[in-house]
Amino acid sequence: MFENSVMMVLIILVINIVYVSFFTIRMILTLKGYRYFAAFVSTFEVVIYVVGLGLVLDNLNEIQNLIAYAVGYGIGVVVGMKIEEKLALGYITVNVITKEYDKALPDQLRSKGYGVTNWEANGLEGNRMALQILTPRKYEMKLYATIKELDPKAFIIAYEPKTIHGGFWVKTVRNIRKGKIKV
Repeated sequence: MFENSVMMVLIILVINIVYVSFFTIRMILTLKGYRYFAAFVSTFEVVIYVVGLGLVLDNLNEIQNLIAYAVGYGIGVVVGMKIEEKLALGYITVNVITKEYDKALPDQLRSKGYGVTNWEANGLEGNRMALQILTPRKYEMKLYATIKELDPKAFIIAYEPKTIHGGFWVKTVRNIRKGKIKV
């Protein structure tokens, strides 16, 4: 009896980890505009959900099944976020304010394949350079490292753009995707 109970708990735990991972990924895909892929993922998600919930509801007198379901849900959220982090879907826009006004900095970033728009900015302690850089999310950490290498005291803030249209950025991002530019 105990072996069967332990096996049921493990099955429910794994099913819910998989279900919530799919749920998390589907939600992120939906938010990033991948509608059809999100719909495809949701078909698997709902089947897994019904099977897992059915196991718990059929055995409601076993509290360990409910606990396994809840723990699996929590673990599934973390696993889903880790998977999405590895997929790195979408783009990131990084705004940089340099410590010193350095005219060479934008060209150094451009030579590494980044689309950079820059302008002079005035800060509390004098002239600065403001830069706006667009890159696929999978290159986000590499961009941060490059900026910190070129200006260790730079102020960096990043966000995900909802819409991208026209300009050098779109061409550059497309070329990065096709492998014509190495980042």
